[in-house]
Amino acid sequence: MEELEAEAAELDGYFSDADLDPQPNYPPLDESFERAVVITNLPKVPESKLEKLTKVIMKLLNRIGKLAVNEETGFTGLFLPTKDSKTLGFAIVEYETVEEAKNAVDVLQDYSFDKNHALSIIPYQRAQYLQDVSVEKFEAPQAPPFAEKPNVTSWLEDPSQRDSFVVRHGKETVIFWSDGKSQPQLDYSGEREKEQGITWCDYYCHWSPKGSYLATLVPSKGVILWSGKDYQKTARFAAPGVDLVLFSPQENYLLTNNNKRNDPAAIKIFHIATGRLLRAFGLFPKDVEPDGNIPPPQFQWSHDDKYVARMGKSLISIFETPSMRLLEKRSLAADGINEFSWSPSANVLAYWAPEVKNSPAHVDLIEIPSRKKLRQKNLFNVTKVSMVWQESGDYLGCKVTRHTKSKKTLYNNIELFRLNEPGVPVEMLDVKDAVMALAFEHKGSRFAMIHAESPSSAKCKVSFYDMRKKVDAQKKKGQKGPPQKQWVNELNLIRTLDGKQCNCLFWSPAGQTIILASLGENASGTLEFYDVETESLAIKEHYRANGVLWDPSGRTVATVVSQPIGGGHFKYAMDNGYVLWTFLGKQVHSSSFESFYQFLWRPRESLLSPGEIKKVRKNLKQYERQFDMQDKERLRALKMEETKGKRAQRTRYRDLVARLRAIRERQKDERIGLMNGYDSDGEGNYIEREVTIETILSSKEEVI
Repeated sequence: MEELEAEAAELDGYFSDADLDPQPNYPPLDESFERAVVITNLPKVPESKLEKLTKVIMKLLNRIGKLAVNEETGFTGLFLPTKDSKTLGFAIVEYETVEEAKNAVDVLQDYSFDKNHALSIIPYQRAQYLQDVSVEKFEAPQAPPFAEKPNVTSWLEDPSQRDSFVVRHGKETVIFWSDGKSQPQLDYSGEREKEQGITWCDYYCHWSPKGSYLATLVPSKGVILWSGKDYQKTARFAAPGVDLVLFSPQENYLLTNNNKRNDPAAIKIFHIATGRLLRAFGLFPKDVEPDGNIPPPQFQWSHDDKYVARMGKSLISIFETPSMRLLEKRSLAADGINEFSWSPSANVLAYWAPEVKNSPAHVDLIEIPSRKKLRQKNLFNVTKVSMVWQESGDYLGCKVTRHTKSKKTLYNNIELFRLNEPGVPVEMLDVKDAVMALAFEHKGSRFAMIHAESPSSAKCKVSFYDMRKKVDAQKKKGQKGPPQKQWVNELNLIRTLDGKQCNCLFWSPAGQTIILASLGENASGTLEFYDVETESLAIKEHYRANGVLWDPSGRTVATVVSQPIGGGHFKYAMDNGYVLWTFLGKQVHSSSFESFYQFLWRPRESLLSPGEIKKVRKNLKQYERQFDMQDKERLRALKMEETKGKRAQRTRYRDLVARLRAIRERQKDERIGLMNGYDSDGEGNYIEREVTIETILSSKEEVI
């Protein structure tokens, strides 16, 4: 008791007489849970494997952003609940910022955690809402009424097998039919939109690779897709400021680009069927510094739509569709890469890189997704490499511009890769001249190139080569007659044409025919239609032409004089327009416009296999009578349409005469009575007399 009294005396005066009202300075309490997400479909493991699972999840989560770690409480940002010494298959994760949490939802959705588990991730607030939803109150949503979509292949059912094209001139966007023999016929010019006061295209337009859709660009809103027989609105994609679109080859995806350097979503990739935005990218990759003189690297699609790739700094980023995640979570290393391109028929990447220190320049072929290097060709003293694929993907040509040690003299050689042969052999073609253009025949083994002593030469040469050569086969014992011919994979020169005035080459999609064109502002506009097999030549001219476009069938080719929509080139106002030619060089049609921006043929894929095409060509004479009858019927229908007005006038005239005769016949009795019984129409009141008049048409005197 004495001790307590002594302690009380010691503490006397220590406590304040004021009322106790503590106000601790706690940090604000965050009750929104916007930084938290719930991950489900995780593996259910026992406690013995919990530590290993936690490390794997933490490694994955830290790639997205920083977790909300609390050292005082020991919270790591990840909570894995357990029951009966086993995880429950889900986790609660908290990030430091709301943006990181949203990014985690976008990136980790459907992520393949392992072979048996694809992650599902939702915001924590969404999980709370779902927890309060009563199963008894659930009502299945009403399915929207079925709306039949336009038939995107209806144009292929045209009985005359015509091709179609679209032109942009002034404020008009017009689609025409073309049969390659007569004047184009109007298909659609936006009448429905004009009645509604809508402009269906404000900028350029683009066909999809198979011709199923027409994309019209409206920069203030985005991209609109049209399809079907009546060009109905099929889809709309929000992409303000868009000035470029790129369809995937199989028409599953659409890429839009507004070319704005400061826009983190300048490039958008959409799924066409659902209209869903899959992912957005900046104009430049994160590791590439924007340069005003260097255009941004472009995305390129693989032939089967499985991948889309873009070049970065010493790498190629390859994204899988539809997840739009990096292939195997890492980019493809490509030291010093300068340019790349996909094979048109296989998932093979070709890229070239210049010389770096003691390492030579090289062209590499990489198989995707295995990343296996199929071939590497080292090159020395290289200034530039231009890669050209054959349409079937059988060959790759690389035009290599090289320099001497002094770097004052440039020269060329062509590296030719045979991709369908084991080991991908490479042949080098030495060219002493400067090579200005190189082009492969679309589905054949031939290629052509323009070369001259100097790139500025007024006259040049055009050489034709074949990647295959026909040789005599070895005779078998007892074989009689001349030896049979067989094809071998050997490069051979077909012929060289001298003294040509051209700077561009355009092969017909049907092969065999090529146009040697002189295009550009200072060019002559000469067009030489050359048949490689028959060596026939037709020379035409389209003054100031700056484009040559073949239709998909190879029957018709268009030459155009166009100007950019942005303005300028007013000096071309008198020449703007297009001309249609047959593959033989005969002019079919021409149109001129004050402002002409674009001409595009509607693409279409071949519905026949190479074997079926050969069979049709072999039996072509069997179809000639059928084709002739169809042509005569078409010409007859065209003539009937042209004379429709005249025939209508003739019918109206005949009807009028018949009506007047009927009136006169009804008035006959009254007329005879007025004329005291005289019938002016009676045959007995007329006398028939024959008179023969002889006329000398010509005379000839002969002196015997």
